[in-house]
Amino acid sequence: MKQGMLITALMLVLVVLAGCGAKTYAAQPINEDVDICVICNMQVKDDAYATQIVTKDGKSLKFDDIGCMNEWKNQHGTDDIGMDFVRDYNDKAWIEFDQAFYVYDASIRTPMAYGIVSFKDEASAEAFMAEQGVGTLLRSADLANHTWEQSGGMMDMHSHEEGEEGHAHDNNEEEHSSDDANAHHESTEGHDGH
Repeated sequence: MKQGMLITALMLVLVVLAGCGAKTYAAQPINEDVDICVICNMQVKDDAYATQIVTKDGKSLKFDDIGCMNEWKNQHGTDDIGMDFVRDYNDKAWIEFDQAFYVYDASIRTPMAYGIVSFKDEASAEAFMAEQGVGTLLRSADLANHTWEQSGGMMDMHSHEEGEEGHAHDNNEEEHSSDDANAHHESTEGHDGH
């Protein structure tokens, strides 16, 4: 009887120790005053389009569009990712990338014109498609084979003032009134499609 209790106690200790070694990752809040997309250098707004990677060493990388997060993964791989997050389009709750449902259509306006929005459940994604009259339902596995093309240039989703350095999402050069705005626009085009 004592030997059985000893084995049970040892197994319990092993389970507890194994649980202690599991690292958890949590999305960090968006701070619009300082958070800049690590790919396109645009301001990350506290909105439904923001995405985030938390690296295994706990560093938070924030993006203004899921397409920018995908570009980071293409450049750096996924080995150092502890967890990646997207936001629910309706309530902005953080969702694990692999758990979310996605809707894609080239006509859906997103900050960097990738046309993908995310939802925490399939019913919400389907309701969005019914309301908009467009869209294809995708899962994270489908995004691995997605073309990731920007539709018709960058979209001004965040109502940035023209000429605000690092924040404009404007693709009409002739609308810029200063050399600084033109220089900023040209510098954003050099970011692999951004």
